[in-house]
Amino acid sequence: MRLVDIGANLTDKAFNQDRDTVLERAREAGVDTLIVTGTSARESVKAKALAEAYPRHLYATAGVHPHIARHFDAGVLHTLQELAASDAVVAVGETGLDFNRDHSPRPDQEAAFAQQLELAADLKLPVFIHQRDAHERLLSILRDYRDALVDAVVHCFTDSRRALWDYLDMDLHIGVTGWVCDERRGRELQELVTEIPAQRLMIETDSPYLLPRDLHPKPAKRRNEPAFLPHVAAAVARHRGESLEAVAAATTATAQRFFRLPE
Repeated sequence: MRLVDIGANLTDKAFNQDRDTVLERAREAGVDTLIVTGTSARESVKAKALAEAYPRHLYATAGVHPHIARHFDAGVLHTLQELAASDAVVAVGETGLDFNRDHSPRPDQEAAFAQQLELAADLKLPVFIHQRDAHERLLSILRDYRDALVDAVVHCFTDSRRALWDYLDMDLHIGVTGWVCDERRGRELQELVTEIPAQRLMIETDSPYLLPRDLHPKPAKRRNEPAFLPHVAAAVARHRGESLEAVAAATTATAQRFFRLPE
């Protein structure tokens, strides 16, 4: 069984002491391809370097998270353009809107999102999207660019049925995390995961965040890591009424197509 983790924050300081060991555990678990998420100019540089150190195993995204959109400027955009020239960078993002925490002013978030969508359209790269409590506004901005984008995924989807179908109607992909393993907060997602077409569904850990709530035994540090992706895949399979092998094969094939990965 082979799996692709489409969203792992491997440059996070939580992995500074044992990153190589974490990657070895991922390989042993069948997670042989990981997309390292870039969340700022600095973290995107680190993500690219990490991906280049593990060719054909790690790839990277380059983008600015909405939390720090207030720092997005021409210099940051230029850095993202330079990073995207590397074969190791396979998507623009993590970008989008977060109106839940509002760490950056909403106009700054919207401007940074639009500029990164333009960049993705110009470079013919897919987009890795974050959305929280901002569905309507994100959708309205996306509509202006969707025809020019090669592909886009709403990662860590936790929203409503209406939001899901708005995204599917725009031919977007959906990323599912360990949120689907939460018997409290994840109940709606457990129902909705059955409605996502196989060719639009991908899975991710978003590690070190979102440790699956029903994972036993839990790691001592309560840190999520890519080796736990099979646990997420098994939950998705269970709620879809499919075999783990079928979900693994389908999500891996979809991720390979989406990120234009070599076979």
